[in-house]
Amino acid sequence: MLNRNWGVEQMSNNPGEITVTNVNHCYGTGKLRVPVLHNIDLHIDKGEFVALCGTSGSGKSTLLSLMAGLSRPDEGSIAISGEEISRYNENQLCLFRRKCLGFIFQSFNLLPNLTALENVELPLIFLGESKRKRMQRAKEMLEKVGLGERIKHRPNELSGGQQQRVSIARSLVTNPSIVLADEPTGNLDSATEEEILQLMRQMNRQDGTTFIIVTHDQEVARESDRVIFLKDGRIVQRESMLA
Repeated sequence: MLNRNWGVEQMSNNPGEITVTNVNHCYGTGKLRVPVLHNIDLHIDKGEFVALCGTSGSGKSTLLSLMAGLSRPDEGSIAISGEEISRYNENQLCLFRRKCLGFIFQSFNLLPNLTALENVELPLIFLGESKRKRMQRAKEMLEKVGLGERIKHRPNELSGGQQQRVSIARSLVTNPSIVLADEPTGNLDSATEEEILQLMRQMNRQDGTTFIIVTHDQEVARESDRVIFLKDGRIVQRESMLA
């Protein structure tokens, strides 16, 4: 049963576990409705590092958006740790995203007028943490991603790889059970891409955080525990990358 007074403590059945059941989704309205996802069934265990792969238009980003509660499936359900988020109201979804999800974007999405430290502490402001705790936690996360000496630098004073490290620190500062990443290495050169990929994998292994990464990149796929291939809105292949 849906808990109307949802709190993160209600997600007790393996926080970080995701179950997508018979999900169908369209864009548009009326005669202009375009099917995007067809009968998607998918289960991701806590602590998995999963890549969603496929050509442009295959439905990868749409599926990621549904998992984040940014849109609702037309049919089917999406459950996080046993809680069916596809039935949440907007306030419940907002709280769910704040407490349980971290986001990493291809374009970094850092605020240009804020320092690295201020960018990373932003999610903690929305959670109502004190300034002292925010700054302490943000500094710890920046040190963890190798930017302890860059906390006062603004985005335009950082390289692309350093900006993505700030983005990763921001995504993890609330200790989320799940991190959703949309082409996180797409704007980086190959050497920096490898550094960022290894950093995400390290965080995944150390903290048991579930990572779901939308990517076209074969290097990301090879580093994953499992690769889910989509084509024309359907899952066409599931491949374990574990030895």
